[in-house]
Amino acid sequence: MDKFAAVERALRSAAPHTLLDVVTGALRDQYGVDRVELRLVDYGMSSLQAVENVPYTTEPVPVNGSAQGRAFGSQEPYVTRDAGAVDVHLPVTIRGDRMGVLTARMAEDRYTQSLLPEMQQVCEALGHEILVAERDTDLYVLARRAARLTLAAEMQWQLLPGRSCARPEFALGAHLEPAYAIFGDNYDWSASADHLTLTVTNGMGQGIEAALLTNLAVNALRNARRAGLDLAGQASLADQAVYAQYRGRAYVSVLLLRFDLDTGEVEALDAGSPRMWRLREGAVEAISFDAQLPLGMFEDTVYFPERFTVQSGDRLLFGSDGVYDASSPAGERYGQRALARSLSGTRLLPPTQVPGAVLRELAGYHGESPLDDDALVVCLDWAGRQGIGDGGLLHVEEQ
Repeated sequence: MDKFAAVERALRSAAPHTLLDVVTGALRDQYGVDRVELRLVDYGMSSLQAVENVPYTTEPVPVNGSAQGRAFGSQEPYVTRDAGAVDVHLPVTIRGDRMGVLTARMAEDRYTQSLLPEMQQVCEALGHEILVAERDTDLYVLARRAARLTLAAEMQWQLLPGRSCARPEFALGAHLEPAYAIFGDNYDWSASADHLTLTVTNGMGQGIEAALLTNLAVNALRNARRAGLDLAGQASLADQAVYAQYRGRAYVSVLLLRFDLDTGEVEALDAGSPRMWRLREGAVEAISFDAQLPLGMFEDTVYFPERFTVQSGDRLLFGSDGVYDASSPAGERYGQRALARSLSGTRLLPPTQVPGAVLRELAGYHGESPLDDDALVVCLDWAGRQGIGDGGLLHVEEQ
């Protein structure tokens, strides 16, 4: 049995709260490692928090400007040396979802670059086991928070699928602010063998009321999607669920998209405020859809999708009204010109880093006063499976 297989077997048989102990012991035995530290990125994507039995005992390290942050940002191992010792910083990432960084310290004479591929495999196995272990322990969830979450934020984070996702056909990244006090903004995605479904949601209101409303809408959309309904059917079922509960007093804005992984053809249904921009061959364009009624505003609303096509190399950016409606001190909305400049300026960043970069620029654009609403950004890079068409937006008539 090779070294990695032994570590993987030990992880699978470990108690959920002992995964780091098992990895530490295995790396010590198999690779001569002296010390192991696991840090998970916080909800604000600004710091890396140590996983430890007593939370907040160890000081966090910043994502920007630290050796661990460099490994996290580049998604590549990063090695530092200090007084005869080597620190190997390894990203812990599962299917494109960046979780954190594992740091292993060993004597310099024990380190060789050939160890990195196997140690990276250990990190992948650890990440998979953490996802499973979170069903049974709060240890890893606690390590993700640099401050206490509001109850509304707790509900919203538990609803999200992750913060990034990658497959050969596409790569996704998303971020929400304020991370520790979000209200009604949400995103969701699901990929099958042939399709990617993406939804960007904005529930009205604040606090618990907004979180409950969004939870109802997102779960109704998931229920409809899992029942095999098409995009219009998903919107109709969620519309009925929200209206039945609130009778038009509250509603949810949502942008639904379904991507064909073979052809790049996209069905889109715009039921409210989230909007989309496209970066293609260096040019940024706001893509407009036919506006339809938000979910739950009226009884028995009928929805109709429209279609457009994405090309290999396209980058799509989705933003909530808390992004494009945010104003500068001079009164100009961020979505008028600044958002397009930001999308162009971040074109060399991977999609996992674009939402955070856009939101940091938004904070500076808005000025010293806090944002008035949630701010949600989702970035999608499209590769596809084959060459596709001209990317024009096509209206779909009633069928």
